[in-house]
Amino acid sequence: MRAMVYRGPYRVRVEEKERPSIEHPNDAIVRVTLSAICGSDLHLYHGMMPDTRVGMTFGHEFTGVVEEIGASVQNLQRGDRVLVPFHISCGSCFFCVRELYSNCHNTNANASAVGGIYGYSHTAGGYDGAQGEYVRVPFADVGPSKIPEWMDEEDAVLLTDACPTGYFAAELGDIKEGDVVVVFGAGPVGLFAAESSWLMGAGRVIVVDHLDYRLEKAKDFAQAETINFTEHDDIVMHLKKMTDFLGADVCIDAVGCESDGSFFQVLTSSKMKLQGGSPVALNWAIDSVRKAGNVSAIGGYGPLFSAVKFGDAMNKGLTIRTNQCSVKRHWPRLFEHVRNGVLKPSEIVTHRIPLEEIAEGYHIFSSKLDNCIKPLIQPHAQAA
Repeated sequence: MRAMVYRGPYRVRVEEKERPSIEHPNDAIVRVTLSAICGSDLHLYHGMMPDTRVGMTFGHEFTGVVEEIGASVQNLQRGDRVLVPFHISCGSCFFCVRELYSNCHNTNANASAVGGIYGYSHTAGGYDGAQGEYVRVPFADVGPSKIPEWMDEEDAVLLTDACPTGYFAAELGDIKEGDVVVVFGAGPVGLFAAESSWLMGAGRVIVVDHLDYRLEKAKDFAQAETINFTEHDDIVMHLKKMTDFLGADVCIDAVGCESDGSFFQVLTSSKMKLQGGSPVALNWAIDSVRKAGNVSAIGGYGPLFSAVKFGDAMNKGLTIRTNQCSVKRHWPRLFEHVRNGVLKPSEIVTHRIPLEEIAEGYHIFSSKLDNCIKPLIQPHAQAA
C-alpha cells in the first residue's frame, strides 16, 4: 500500500509499505477513505515527541471501509463504513468500564500514562496510523462505529478527535449558565471548544490567538469575541480589564505544547529531552481565570517536565481538569447535535489533499500557510 512515512524531523514522504494484516482475532483491517492532519501531529513532525521512530505512519483521525475482520469480531462486517476514535481501547479494563477509554490500561506498554493512540510514536503504543491506504484496527468491537447514513463523511472524520476533544474541553470547564469563558488557541480544537461552550450555557466566549485568519474563523464559526495577543503588552491584564478585574469564570487551554517548532522547542524537546512543552498558554489560563475558577487543559503536552505555575493555581483555589478525550463517550450527544444542525464539524475544513501530496500538506499546515485551519487527506481520490 501507499502510506505516509516518517523519515526524521520535518521529513515525511509517501512510500510503498506492507499492507497491514490481521494479527489478533479482534482485529479489523480498514481501507481509509478520509484521514486528517492534527495539530498534535506537528509535534511528531517537528521531532518533539520521544520515541518517534523512522518508518512510522502518522494519523489518528480517520474514516474508512472495513475490508477484513478477525474471527472474534462480532459488531462489524466487511463493507461497513466506520469512524474510529483516535485512541485504542480494550473495552474491559478498569478505565474502559468507566468509559475512560483514552486511559485504557491494556493498549500501551507505558500504561501509567496514556492508552494506545494510532500513529503517535512508541510513547503511545507504537501503532501505525491512518495517513495511508489501510490501517489495522485492534479491538474492532470496541472503538469503531458505523457511520450513520445521514452523516457526511467529512463531519464523521472530525468526530474522531477534534470535535469531541473541543466538546470535552468545554465539559471539563464545568461551565455554568452565564459564565465568561476564555479559550486560548483558535486551532480546530479551540474552535470546537468555543462553540461547545455555548452549548454548555456560557454567557460570553472569548478566543485568544495570534493569527488573524484563525480569529476570523472563531468569529464566524463560534460567534466568539476575539483577541490577538500580539496587539497587547500584557494579555492577562487585558483579559482582567474585560472581566471587571475578576477574571474569567473558565479558561480553556487548547494550545498545549506549541506546535510551531521553534528553536527552543526543538532544542529542549528533541535534542535535550528536557520538557513536554512550553506552558505559556496554560500559565495564561491560570493567571486569567478568577479565584476559585476552573481551568480546562486539553492542549497536547509531552510526557516530560513543563514549568507550570502550580503555586499560583493552588493559592487562587483553582480547579484544573485535564485528560485525553474519551471520544466514544461523547458520540451519542454529538451525533444528535450534528443531525439536528447544531454542529457542522466540516465547516472548519480548509484543505483537501491527495495522499501523494501529504509532505506539502504538512508544510502548509506547519507553516500556517494559505489560511490553513484543518487539512484532510484523501488516500484514494483526487483532492478538490
